[in-house]
Amino acid sequence: MASEPVSPRHASSTERDADVRRFLRYLASEKRSSGNTCEHYGRDLDRLDEWCREQGIESWSQLSQHHIRRYAALQARRGCAARTIARHLSAIRRFFTFLIREGGQDDNPALDVRPPRNQRPLPGVMDVDQMSHLLEQTPEDPLEIRDHAMMELMYSSGLRLAELVSLDRYDIDPEGATIRVTGKGNKTRILPVGRSALKALADWSRIRSQLVSADEPAVFVSRHGTRINRRTVQARLRRWGQHYHSEQGIHPHLMRHSFASHILESSGDLRAVQELLGHADIATTQIYTHLDFQHLANVYDQAHPRARSRRRGRARTDQAGQGEGDSQ
Repeated sequence: MASEPVSPRHASSTERDADVRRFLRYLASEKRSSGNTCEHYGRDLDRLDEWCREQGIESWSQLSQHHIRRYAALQARRGCAARTIARHLSAIRRFFTFLIREGGQDDNPALDVRPPRNQRPLPGVMDVDQMSHLLEQTPEDPLEIRDHAMMELMYSSGLRLAELVSLDRYDIDPEGATIRVTGKGNKTRILPVGRSALKALADWSRIRSQLVSADEPAVFVSRHGTRINRRTVQARLRRWGQHYHSEQGIHPHLMRHSFASHILESSGDLRAVQELLGHADIATTQIYTHLDFQHLANVYDQAHPRARSRRRGRARTDQAGQGEGDSQ
């Protein structure tokens, strides 16, 4: 029985899909992008391909800047967050840059399209007392010993969730009190680990050896002895917060954000926090962290030469005024 002929529209969709798969292979092999980035970009471009089919657009070359603006506006109307739309546009821009490089496209229709402003508030942060209360609870079973070590490490070193679950035993140097993590873009950085986190890791290590085979490299494993997954970490942190009566819902991003905020509030060193968090752009760190205004004012007064001279000048004026008052 002869197969049905492929319609031109279906053929063009197949070609677009092949372009997307080539782009994802390029990201993974040549750009060494993380699996998460490739997965998100693939999903974003598949969504664009579906929209193109709905609009009767048969090739990437038919997409114009007007089309991309309409597509972004549609995502906003569907309730997509500004950051999600920004990632969509980033995926489309990089994809068309790849097509231009491969000779399959003349211009990039997403180049000057900007996402809507992100109106969402910054994620919450626990204060130092709240964090101390959370981490000073005594674990009641082996899995809670693991959970406690995960939380201590996330707060001690500001790890992303993906960085935490991908940790291997050889990444931890207890003697040097450091860990090696692989972040976004497969970039590696060395981070300090605090005493409390090291102790929690040592407690977990003694239990871990009873749960896993000798050749399992993962630091944090599930009850089945295999590398723990992200959803399990999220669920276990949420459970910890509920069990120990935390006033806030506990999640990995809260631990990282609290780490960044507390370090920045204590030091005022934005560049150091940028390095610790693994941000490529300091603008990301500025958005990610926050300080109360009084602390910023104190840092300014202590650090800025004009502020210091103004304060000294004011002090001299006050002293002179007191002297005049004494002489009168």
